[in-house]
Amino acid sequence: MSAATQQAARRRKRSAAGPAPAAPAARGGREPLWRRRDRRWALVFLAPQLLGLLVFLVGPLGFAVVLSFMRWDGLGDATWVGLDNFRTQLTDPEFGRAVWNTLKIGLITVPGGLALALLIALALHGVRGRTAYRVVYFLPVVTSSVAVSVIWQMILGGGADGILNGTVHDLFGVTLPDWLADPDWVVVAVAVVTVWSSLGLNVVIFLAGLATVPANLLEAARIDGAGPWQTLRSVTLPLLSPTVFFTVVVSVISSFQAFDLVYVLVNPDHNEGAQTIVYKVYEQGFREFHFGLSSAAALLLLLLTLVVTAVQFQAQKRFVHYES
Repeated sequence: MSAATQQAARRRKRSAAGPAPAAPAARGGREPLWRRRDRRWALVFLAPQLLGLLVFLVGPLGFAVVLSFMRWDGLGDATWVGLDNFRTQLTDPEFGRAVWNTLKIGLITVPGGLALALLIALALHGVRGRTAYRVVYFLPVVTSSVAVSVIWQMILGGGADGILNGTVHDLFGVTLPDWLADPDWVVVAVAVVTVWSSLGLNVVIFLAGLATVPANLLEAARIDGAGPWQTLRSVTLPLLSPTVFFTVVVSVISSFQAFDLVYVLVNPDHNEGAQTIVYKVYEQGFREFHFGLSSAAALLLLLLTLVVTAVQFQAQKRFVHYES
């Protein structure tokens, strides 16, 4: 019998015998020892982070939820009041004013700050020495908010004490409003300082997004006769839309949490136009010791943030374009 005939016979025997049996499972259906050992080591390395998450996030959040249904001053016995704290907040004109002030800060800082950051990023994209520009624009982001507020207090202070007001009055004889004391202008002042302090972060993010735009698409648009504006509108911005969506979500959440800069820059105790939701949480909880009301305000802020974020994620399906 030839060698070819013997090989064909062996193949027929293997096909008749069926597929090779699978490897035997672990005894008793249990996982292999090495897999259980790896899982235990994974839990060991994750335990510090999980413990920190439980102690500093999940625990306080659960405690705040419970407190929102109680009346407690931090020392005496807590009294269950149900939804009374939420009713009090929703019918309180001061809390409504704080919500409106927070929304106004967001309506100014988010579109204004992101538009300015995008323009600066477009101007810096392709420029030599971009790293130096990134450092310069990013410095306010890593600067203490207290230091930023003190500097802008000197710039925006009313009368001759303010650098801006005093300079404009000396040069042009024009009297500008008292930015930090006038309730009609204090939100504008806070928004300007907020945009200035967060501008560098958004510029760096937009520069990173512009670096991912394929150069061949931009070149194809130029070959087809598209001008700079048409290329920006039809190619760059659609490909940059995921970055824009990310910055919008982060900026909105950050604007809802405005507190430290407002508290130091303006005195919200004497200016109702500067009171935000987070300031009301601080005032009711750590000054008036109404921890139930304070917790209810914090949960209402959380609910507002979740609703706005959910609307943004729903709307992004229309204007966010991914390369895939």
